[in-house]
Amino acid sequence: MCGRYVMARAIGDLVAEAEAEADANLELRQSWNVAPTSDVPVVLERLVHGARVRQIHTARWGLVPAWAKDISVGVRGFNARSETLLEKPTFREAVLSRRCAVPMDGYYEWKKGPGGIKQPYIVRRTDGKLSWFAGLYEWWADPAVPAGQDGRWLLSTSIITLAAPDPRDADPVLASLGSLHDRLPLPLSAAALADWIRPGTLGQAAAIDLLAGALDQAYATAGQFRLDPADHAVGNVSNDGPWLLEAATARPASAPEDALF
Repeated sequence: MCGRYVMARAIGDLVAEAEAEADANLELRQSWNVAPTSDVPVVLERLVHGARVRQIHTARWGLVPAWAKDISVGVRGFNARSETLLEKPTFREAVLSRRCAVPMDGYYEWKKGPGGIKQPYIVRRTDGKLSWFAGLYEWWADPAVPAGQDGRWLLSTSIITLAAPDPRDADPVLASLGSLHDRLPLPLSAAALADWIRPGTLGQAAAIDLLAGALDQAYATAGQFRLDPADHAVGNVSNDGPWLLEAATARPASAPEDALF
């Protein structure tokens, strides 16, 4: 599962790299320790007068389906397994018509080392560009807020994961990712990103084909990643700052329960 990541781009840089329009009320806080239930940027497309328009919005990380009675459902919906997307009630409607991409500067993963101590790693692109991961989004109406009032509608998101590469893979990057954890957030190339967020409602067969195409390119896209040791302090969500991207010799903190892909 996916539990912590870095999103430290300024709004202008994110807009430029996404080639998208920013929501008029978009507010982003740079963070080197993004955790579930945080507000995060998502990129999606809508049809406006018949033309595809790419937009950036802020969503709560932890998908809350439209049928949910309260927001707490989202605590369990920050990840969506690719193998069961069309089976799980939380995600099966969203994958047909509400697909998005979640941008990251990198994500954290923990690996058990000597003495059983868990060492955090930051996984990011070698060229310093943003990574894009397949996601889903939903709009949820809070029943406690009267219709027409601010705060009635919540936009939320989930990150899709797939099985990690084989640790014995001939590609050293993929082998490293496979030895790091058995799950991997689903990375998208530029072409796969365009396909994934294309607006419109799909039938189940078309959704299966779209997902298959995204999965087919995932390992090749992940081959652009690098893994570097990070500061153990990232295990505490209250710690934030660019210094978390550097390995430290301080006594390690425990890895958070939600911090594993």
